[in-house]
Amino acid sequence: MAQKLPLNGSVATLQVARDRLAGCSSWPLRFAVYSSGGNLSRRSSCWQWGGYLRFSLSYRDVEELLAERGLRADHVTVWRWVQRYGPEMEQRLRRRLKPTNDSWRVDETYIRVKGKWVYLYRAVDSTGATIDFLLSAKRDVDAAERFLAKALGGENHPAPRVINTDKHAAYPPAIAELKADGVLDENSKHRPVQYLNNILEQDHRAIKRRVRASQHFRSFWGAWRTIAGYEAIHMIRKGQACGSVGLLHHFILGLFAATN
Repeated sequence: MAQKLPLNGSVATLQVARDRLAGCSSWPLRFAVYSSGGNLSRRSSCWQWGGYLRFSLSYRDVEELLAERGLRADHVTVWRWVQRYGPEMEQRLRRRLKPTNDSWRVDETYIRVKGKWVYLYRAVDSTGATIDFLLSAKRDVDAAERFLAKALGGENHPAPRVINTDKHAAYPPAIAELKADGVLDENSKHRPVQYLNNILEQDHRAIKRRVRASQHFRSFWGAWRTIAGYEAIHMIRKGQACGSVGLLHHFILGLFAATN
């Protein structure tokens, strides 16, 4: 049962055991909740959509947690906030990311959208720092080329010295085309060694765990906007953002305050 805590405008803590919320960690979770007498303040709404993106929760789980704290917000409202602020948070975060290294690991994983499989392309460096991601309806040469071009256009990482992939047939022609177009340096090496992608395979789990808790997606663009939020929170938690030490929602508020 949730612990009863006073709400007087300060940080309150809520502990919820695993049997209360399916899909959460086996240890009790601590949620930092900002409240102001039961009204939906800027900080409390930040926690609502930020908490959804951070933990393995469904929208109805978030609605229930808020109700126990005396805050009223329909699960559809939380969904709308995620759709609105998830991609914007990811864009603002890009300006604060630390540089990655020049050894890339590239792979794709499966996400179910409206009963069909789509493909989430992701890249990390050799330390596990996220470089970029792309949701694609297809898994082919065009999708691989589009993703690599997007990743190469980022400002927070150097041009890759080596790109490690699995042995999927789409990557060699995609890389060759990027080199021919001058987007990728000719000296960049393609290395199709599957076991070196283990660090990326492990990193997929954090995103897919949240996808499963969300009970999958009903539209492609809804999935894209939500995953943008998942990826942003995941990068913050991995320590990729400058100044991200401390409470997560404090950092998120700072992202939005910086350019408002």
